[in-house]
Amino acid sequence: MTRAWLRPLAEADLVERTNYYGAQASVDVAERFFDAAIAALRAAERLPNAGSPLVGEICDVPGLRSWRVKGFPTRWYYFVTAGRIDVVRLLADAQDLVAILGEVDEP
Repeated sequence: MTRAWLRPLAEADLVERTNYYGAQASVDVAERFFDAAIAALRAAERLPNAGSPLVGEICDVPGLRSWRVKGFPTRWYYFVTAGRIDVVRLLADAQDLVAILGEVDEP
């Protein structure tokens, strides 16, 4: 299994999104989001190349893949590198993905 390594912005995104669901919905929803986000990351670790390359292609970021967080309009964005998954962001679908991901440094 390929292990995930979260860049600082990806870690911050996870905390921010979890806090957002806690404030906008409830602690229960925040906990469900966090668990679903971690489960999605573990699934990506098992099958890293199964993540969609579509947003990476749209943003002109070669090799960028995404994996949906089940039950939430959110995705992990990452690169598959030798020996690990380089996780760059955790973003909501409604965010300006082209602007945000166009600034991503490739591994």
